[in-house]
Amino acid sequence: MKALVAVKRVVDYNVKVRVKSDQTGVDIANVKMSMNPFDEIAVEEAVRLKEKGVITEVIVVSCGVTQCQETLRTAMAIGADRGILVETTEELQPLAVAKLLKALADKEQPSLVILGKQAIDDDCNQTGQMLAALADWPQATFASKVEMLDAHALITREVDGGLETLKLTLPAVITTDLRLNEPRYVTLPNIMKAKKKQLDIFKPEDLGVDVKPRIKTLKVSEPPKRSAGIKVADVAALVDKLKNEAKVI
Repeated sequence: MKALVAVKRVVDYNVKVRVKSDQTGVDIANVKMSMNPFDEIAVEEAVRLKEKGVITEVIVVSCGVTQCQETLRTAMAIGADRGILVETTEELQPLAVAKLLKALADKEQPSLVILGKQAIDDDCNQTGQMLAALADWPQATFASKVEMLDAHALITREVDGGLETLKLTLPAVITTDLRLNEPRYVTLPNIMKAKKKQLDIFKPEDLGVDVKPRIKTLKVSEPPKRSAGIKVADVAALVDKLKNEAKVI
């Protein structure tokens, strides 16, 4: 049983992002990049399933520029068996990534495709759902617990009213939430071993996928700066401020 895990290279979550002066996007020059935290959880879960003997092979996939190889090597240091890079300099939107993953799923025939529920750079939360629709596979999003039962997966997911448990027939798509697990610390020996693991590189055209953007970003701007709060003497002053300045009542 194979598991295909998608990982994305994003600006590190500790970095304060800056908008370019021409407002065409976020400035990533000389900025620390790392694996999307939700994808790191997805890799950890796949590796744990392999350690339990449920999964026989974990394949990590990344789509993007050449530097995504570093992200794949990190995933292989966590415990993935091999990596696949779909190399392109095009701006990849969720639908394009979902099509690439669908093409790779047809090629590799995994029983599970595991993704982070969203990327911290665009916050789209779309790729897993789009992949499930394209492949016509069952899906479970925001997974907080994953159990394997023969030809089925039992997924506990967080919903507004509490927890929901779904039983999926394999093959299936799972997207991971923060509370699913805590990724392990990557050790130096495993980093060295990851350098020797297989990493295949494809182009989108090799997979027969058109990745041209369907949506155009018109402008990226920082949120307006919030003004400092003030103290009021009494309720009457508060009501006056809300009514005449904030105009919310």
